[in-house]
Parts: sequence; structure tokens; C-alpha cells
Amino acid sequence: MTAIVDIELELITRATAQFPDAVVRDELDNNLLNELPTIRVQQVPTGDDDGFRLARFLVDVDVFAATRADAITLARAVHAWLTGELPGAAGESVVFGRIAALTLPAPRPYENTALRRTGGTYEVFCHPVS
Repeated sequence: MTAIVDIELELITRATAQFPDAVVRDELDNNLLNELPTIRVQQVPTGDDDGFRLARFLVDVDVFAATRADAITLARAVHAWLTGELPGAAGESVVFGRIAALTLPAPRPYENTALRRTGGTYEVFCHPVS
């Protein structure tokens, strides 16, 4: 049976190291304007596994920044990291396989006009370390 990994925790931990100038989290709070840029990682409540080892997760990754240009720039860097550098990476509990964008990073609406949001949705294949 597939061992389910905490995909949010795995991605947040790795993104925090990869993007040290950003706050990386799974939930937003009322202090968001003071914590820009912020990268939010949220598992979408769907996905599946092969019944043996390989799991497929869908993950939304949103970037919040002071300007649209800053949000787009950081979202592109996150996209390049997720799809270009993270596949094949292994840690203590997980090995990442193919990662693909289901929706490319693009501006997304957000109710606070004092900041900008850009995000994409990613399909992440991974399995636990043996």
C-alpha cells in the first residue's frame, strides 16, 4: 500500500530553503502585508495512487507580492524549481518523480488590492523512501 506523505510539509520545507527571502506557508493570516513575498502551498483535495508506492498529488502554489511584476517573477522561479529542479530529488521521507503544471502560473484575483497574487496548479508524483 502507498505510504501517504505530507506533501504540503515536504514542499514547504524545501521551498523555504530554496526561497529564503520569502515566507512559505500553507495558510494565510492577517499579517500577510507584512510578510511579502509569501508562497502558499496547498494540497488540492484530490489525487490518487497506484496501490503500491507511487502517489499523485495536486497542489496549488500561490505567490503573494507587493507588485504584479514581483508576483509573476517569483511564481516563474517557483515553477522552474518545481518542474526543473525538484524531480528526482530525495529526502528522508520522500522521492519526487515527475512534476508538471496543470495550470501555468498566472495572475489570480485577490480581495486585497494592496498586494498581488499569482499562482499555478501542479501535479506531483512521489513515493516514500524505502
